[in-house]
Amino acid sequence: MIFLTGGTGLVGSHVLLDLCLKGKDVLALKREKSSLEICEKLFFNHNKMDLFHSIRWCIGDLENTPLLDDYISECNVVVHVAGLVSFQNSDKQKLIDVNVNGTANLVNISLSNSIDKFLYVSSIATLGRNSTKEIVDEESYFKNSKIESNYAISKYLAEQEVWRASNEGLSVVIVNPSVILGPGDWNSGSSKIFQTVYNGLKFYTTGSTGFVDVEDVANIIVMLAEHEVSNQRFIISGCNETYQHLFNLIADSFDIKRPSIRVTPLLKEIAWRVEKIRSFLTQSKSIITKETAESVMRNSKFSSQKIKKLLDYNFIAFENTIKKNCRRYLIDIK
Repeated sequence: MIFLTGGTGLVGSHVLLDLCLKGKDVLALKREKSSLEICEKLFFNHNKMDLFHSIRWCIGDLENTPLLDDYISECNVVVHVAGLVSFQNSDKQKLIDVNVNGTANLVNISLSNSIDKFLYVSSIATLGRNSTKEIVDEESYFKNSKIESNYAISKYLAEQEVWRASNEGLSVVIVNPSVILGPGDWNSGSSKIFQTVYNGLKFYTTGSTGFVDVEDVANIIVMLAEHEVSNQRFIISGCNETYQHLFNLIADSFDIKRPSIRVTPLLKEIAWRVEKIRSFLTQSKSIITKETAESVMRNSKFSSQKIKKLLDYNFIAFENTIKKNCRRYLIDIK
């Protein structure tokens, strides 16, 4: 049996669907107040509500170690997808509590229960973008610096817990997806990119990064969970594209005007400072933070050659990912 965290989110729900389609027994962890909307909608859109109703959900969180121990003792594989994504300075401690301490709890319990494999879903944020390499690969090691976000640091520290457990005898695999695009909650996470463009985004940046379809991420996670490979990491990134190209494709798919104003370094500095003042006055979270403003101006490229070679895997074309997800969002909002 497979123990899965994060099954109510974008990536986790797709992993859960793939596992159910393969007939795998899954025990899926969810917090008591977590919504099943994303997961249920995914299964509904694939005409698999019978599988959705057969899911065995267990209520709990990553802090409740006695409960986690009871659940994991029934399983032989742990797939840890759950995590907090935030670029708000106010969430610094929460990132440590969820991403670092929560992962430490899981690997410790997995060790004590002699789990066959522990698969951790990390992020490209933990890889050495300040490396001298033109393209970041699995050997580009993280170096803490002023350009790294609290989120990146928390995911890096979580990885160290996983590698520590590996040294203690746990068979582990870490995957580092790039920016994940899929039909999730378009009010949050990377899915909010679609909403932002749909609402009439006027600005584009000169930055670039890696992008990947959520279906590719889920497929590869499930394949690695069954694979004999152990104690390695894999970048999961379908392509390297500019944010301008991404915004243009989304705008074209929604049949709306493309963003036309280029963000200059000066405009970037003004934008996050103005947003910081607005959030302070309204007591709301910043839409643009210094960290996110810096990241979308940066040019980064990532290599997926290692996972392509291991699994002989072909990624979904970037344009197809954008078009199908825009169609899905248009259906949802009408």
